[in-house]
Amino acid sequence: GARLAFVGKNAAQELEQSLGPNSQTEIMVLPEVGFGGMVHGFDPSPVASRDADDLAWLFYTSGTTGRPKGVEITHGMMQSMALSYFVDVDQVFDSDVALYAAPMSHGAGLYNLMHVMKGAGHVCPVSGGFDPEEIFALGAHFGAVHMFAAPTMIKRLTQQAVQREEPPTGLRTIVYGGGPMYLADIEEAVDVFGDIFVQIYGQGECPMAISALSRKDVADRTHPRWKDRLASVGKAQSVVEVEIADQNGRPLPIGEVGEIMVRGAPVMKAYWKNPEATQKSIMNGWLMTGDMGVIDHDGYITLKDRSKDLIISGGSNIYPREVEEVLLLHKSVSEVSVIGVPHPEWGEEVVAFIVLAGGETLNKPDLDAHCNAYIARFKRPKRYVVCEDLPKNNYGKILKTELRKQI
Repeated sequence: GARLAFVGKNAAQELEQSLGPNSQTEIMVLPEVGFGGMVHGFDPSPVASRDADDLAWLFYTSGTTGRPKGVEITHGMMQSMALSYFVDVDQVFDSDVALYAAPMSHGAGLYNLMHVMKGAGHVCPVSGGFDPEEIFALGAHFGAVHMFAAPTMIKRLTQQAVQREEPPTGLRTIVYGGGPMYLADIEEAVDVFGDIFVQIYGQGECPMAISALSRKDVADRTHPRWKDRLASVGKAQSVVEVEIADQNGRPLPIGEVGEIMVRGAPVMKAYWKNPEATQKSIMNGWLMTGDMGVIDHDGYITLKDRSKDLIISGGSNIYPREVEEVLLLHKSVSEVSVIGVPHPEWGEEVVAFIVLAGGETLNKPDLDAHCNAYIARFKRPKRYVVCEDLPKNNYGKILKTELRKQI
């Protein structure tokens, strides 16, 4: 039967490109007046019964490393994801309010399922976007506010909160995910907001359900390994198994870096009409995430980087995130993204794109000395490129593909 999929009013052209030339999906762009006429006097049909394997959602990946792919999310996957949320992530009550300040086409949209199940309230900011002061005002007004936020959003919330005379109130839970959270940023956020943060790690292919870092783990400064755990993405959620694998999909011992693979009820079976991509991503029932990581003896998973972003220079592996974490500790650096670019002798060299903090200037010798104090010399950037902003998609992820085009 026919299915309707609503997208943002500016997304039609991007969607058409993502679907590809062989898609049989028809796209209709309606003006707001036309949409209003469609829903006026609408009499909804009775809820139809669905099986666990029935398709519920075509979830298009964010496409930071290539063309987006349509993940076939079933009703069973969504149910598994939602139930594990209550066990592994956070409690939700009917007195809570879910605030949607991130695009609902991705994490924030998945995030609403648990709040619908529990009968919580739902609020979309009048601005239709992300405004820290608006969020603080809504928190103070409603109280017990929950929201999903990308790491870049948390950084902006923290920066704005520091500038206020009175600390924000009414924010009960901020679940973060969707991109790398740098240790310096989450440390400062915990200092400012307290124990309101929970982290989830997932992908469209296993939505929100690979691992979780609990509220206690995020806030417990008394633990001897607090910073190590804070830099991790927590432990595998109850509904999945997680392993670290070599390039052939064979499990590696604890403590060794490899590709994170996951299997379980919330893992997709296929990409929509894309068997080649499906075959590359699913190996013997395991989803190969494309993320490099390591698991410690306590089960905490630490991400290193996307496998596609790994830099190999002079035969040595360099994880961009490690270099980024170090540079963010320098007072002159507000944002940073590290990539590898071709080099005739070394294969690749490290280049750092930097957004300077207010009033700061680039001092290469100072940055070099700073890096040498924390990481091996061969990992240090050979070039620093200053830019006003880093290119990001609608969900706050930095587009390294765009940065590579600038070199």
